[in-house]
Amino acid sequence: MSRLKAVFWGYLALLTILWLAASPDVFQPQTFITLRNAFIQYSGVLAFGCMTLAIILALRSPLVEPWLGGVDKMYRLHKWAGIGALVLSLVHWIWTQLPKWAVSLGLMAQRTRGERPQIEDPVQAFLMSMRGTAEGLGEWAFYLSVLLISIALIEKIPYRWFYQIHRLFPVLYLILAFHTIVLLDFSDWLTPLGAVTVIMVAAGSYAAIVSLFRRIGARRRVDGTIASMQHYPGVRSLETAITMETGWRGHKPGQFAFVVSDPREGAHPYTIASAWDAKDPKISFVTKELGDHTTGLVQKLKIGQRVRIEGPYGCFTFDDDCSRQIWIGGGIGITPFIARMKYLAQHPQDARKIEIDLFHSTRDEDSEALRKLAEDAKASNVRFHVLIESKHGRLTADRIREAVPDWQEASIWFCGPPGFGDALRADFAAKGMNVKQRFHQELFQMR
Repeated sequence: MSRLKAVFWGYLALLTILWLAASPDVFQPQTFITLRNAFIQYSGVLAFGCMTLAIILALRSPLVEPWLGGVDKMYRLHKWAGIGALVLSLVHWIWTQLPKWAVSLGLMAQRTRGERPQIEDPVQAFLMSMRGTAEGLGEWAFYLSVLLISIALIEKIPYRWFYQIHRLFPVLYLILAFHTIVLLDFSDWLTPLGAVTVIMVAAGSYAAIVSLFRRIGARRRVDGTIASMQHYPGVRSLETAITMETGWRGHKPGQFAFVVSDPREGAHPYTIASAWDAKDPKISFVTKELGDHTTGLVQKLKIGQRVRIEGPYGCFTFDDDCSRQIWIGGGIGITPFIARMKYLAQHPQDARKIEIDLFHSTRDEDSEALRKLAEDAKASNVRFHVLIESKHGRLTADRIREAVPDWQEASIWFCGPPGFGDALRADFAAKGMNVKQRFHQELFQMR
C-alpha cells in the first residue's frame, strides 16, 4: 500500500513541479483573472494526468504489474486516479465559472474583451481557432465524466451496468485529450511540461483505442469448456472446473483470471483454486454469492458451456525466503490457499521445505467444503485451523500468535475482507513485525 501511495502522490508532485517550472511567475502579485487562469491550467494538468494514469492502468499491462505488486494493486491505484480525476475536474470547472458567478453576485464588473492581437504562428493560430470547440466539448465531457465516475464508485449499482458504463470512458478520454491539446498554454509546449503532456496524450490515447476495440488482455485470452460444477449451499459457493484449450501458459497458485461467461456482463475476476497440470489442462474457480453476478451462477452456468479466460494475473504467489508461513483466509479469501495446497500436494519436495499454518475464518458452514479443505491440508502437510464465528468467535492476531509461538519467524499471507486484513496488519506491526516485507495482503477489489 505504501508503494501505491508513493506512486500516486509522487506522480501528482511531478506534474506540479513541471507546471511550476513552466509558470515561474505564478507567485508574483497579479490580478484575480490572471491567478484564475493559472489555476485553470494547473487543475487541468492534474485532472488530465489522473485520467491518463487511470486509463493506462486499465490495460492490465504485464510490464507494470510486477512493479506495483499485482493487478489487484493496479486497480486500487486505478480507483484512486479516478477519484483524483473527479475531484480535480470539479476544481477545474469551479475556476472556469468563478468570474461568471462573481459578476452575477455583483462582486466583479463584466469584463469587456479587447481585440485579440494577430497571431503569426500558424500552429498557435489553428489551436486558437479551435478554442470554442474544445471548451464546449470539454464542458460536456466534464459533466458526463462526473456522472460516470460517481456511478462507477457506487458499489450497489449492478456490475453489468458498471461494465457498460465503463465502455464510455475511452471516448470521453479522447475528447478530453483534444481539450487538453488545444487549451494548454501554447508557451508550455516548449517546456518539460509540454513534453510530458505529449507522452500522456500519446500513451492515454493508445490505451483508449485498445479499450474501445476491446483488446485489453487479448493476448492472454484462452477459451475453455465447463467440465464440472459442485455447489456448496452451506457457504453459498460454487466450484467450477474448466477444461482449457491450447494457449493457456499455466499459472502460479494464488493468481487469478478474468472470466467471461456472459458477454453482456463482461469479465469478472476470480482467484484460481487449482494447481496447473499440463497433462490435465483444467483450472478451477470457487465463487461465492456476494453480488448480482455471482448470485445465481449455479443456475446460469451449464456443463459444456464455453467460457473465455484471461490471465493469469497477480503477485500473491507465496514467494519469499521464509521457511515459516502463516496463511489467513477470510470467507471466500480461502481460494488462493486451496490452489497452493493442491500445488504442494503435487510437489511434496517443496512441501517439506516449509512449515505452514492455515487459518480459515468463516461465518458460514458447509461440512462438505470443510471436509475437502481438511483433505487438501493433510495432503500438503499444512496445519489447518478453522474458526466458525458463531461457534468459535472471531479470529484475532492474539489467537494466531497463541497457536503459532514462532510467529516472529514467519511471513503472513492474508486474503479476505480488507478491514479484517488491515486490523491484523496493524496488530502485528504493533508487536514488532516488519509488515512491509512480511505481511502480504491481496487487495481483491476491482471497484
